[in-house]
Amino acid sequence: KDSIRYYNEVPVEKRVFKNLQLFMENKSPGDDLFDRLNTTVMNKHLNELMEGLTAKVFRTYNASWTLQQQLDKLTDPNDTEAEKILSYNRANRAVAILCNHQRSVPKTHAKSMENLKAKIDAKKEAITECELQVKDAKRDAKHGSVKEKVTYEKKKKQLERLKDQLTKLEVQATDREENKEIALSTSKLNYLDPRISVAWCKKHNIPVEKIYNKTQRDKFRWAIDMAGPDYVF
Repeated sequence: KDSIRYYNEVPVEKRVFKNLQLFMENKSPGDDLFDRLNTTVMNKHLNELMEGLTAKVFRTYNASWTLQQQLDKLTDPNDTEAEKILSYNRANRAVAILCNHQRSVPKTHAKSMENLKAKIDAKKEAITECELQVKDAKRDAKHGSVKEKVTYEKKKKQLERLKDQLTKLEVQATDREENKEIALSTSKLNYLDPRISVAWCKKHNIPVEKIYNKTQRDKFRWAIDMAGPDYVF
């Protein structure tokens, strides 16, 4: 699909295997395997099984169900905001893989990861330096003035901020590396019920704008207004 090779191995019944062998007879490698099947024929058959059922409806349901299951499985209520968003992206990634929404690794990926690693290393150095400052400030504050105690509290808060920033950078690096061959936006915008994402945001106190940009929020306004934190697909 879209010049991206799809490779998967699945066990099948003997009858299916024999049928596939029959379908391959007298065909060249570039010929369609299911040459007698097209979207119209398949959708007509699906509609006979259930009114309104089409290939796209089936895929949308399957994708949405998978997202809901993955979010329930991966999201830890005690995680930080950045870690929860990583879990969301991992759940979305499972859907993208299911729908074969793959892409080539961006040419800028290696350079981007290199820059991110440099930021992480710099942040670690800043934390090490700040930890020494906190240690000194604690010693000074033990029997020191009010000013020295205030300085100690400020240094502690500074250290906490630096550690939070490091966590965000490390999560960002993990997310970017895991996403390098997956196109998340296709499934998120076209094959997922937006109420699942909105409900997840409300349940875990994540701003919706962290998941959908302004244009997407306008598109899914109905879902934002409709879905509460307890909505389940």
